[in-house]
Amino acid sequence: MAAGVSSANDMEDGVMPAKSKAQQKAAGAALAAKRGEQKVGQLKGASRRMYKSMSETQLDELASTSRKGKPEKAPKR
Repeated sequence: MAAGVSSANDMEDGVMPAKSKAQQKAAGAALAAKRGEQKVGQLKGASRRMYKSMSETQLDELASTSRKGKPEKAPKR
């Protein structure tokens, strides 16, 4: 399989699993804001962009990714 291309098994409803702990945490913060558990004004960076561009369902799937075996930050490309 080509680099950067994932198989259908890696994706659920078009959302890829989180690649790092930081990405998973940002999705969790954005999800909390979508649900009204956190103020949108407290979001910064990636979590704010995720809040604006993703649905609650997509954020839930990304935030629920297991952190086990994930790097703290994704390696640069």
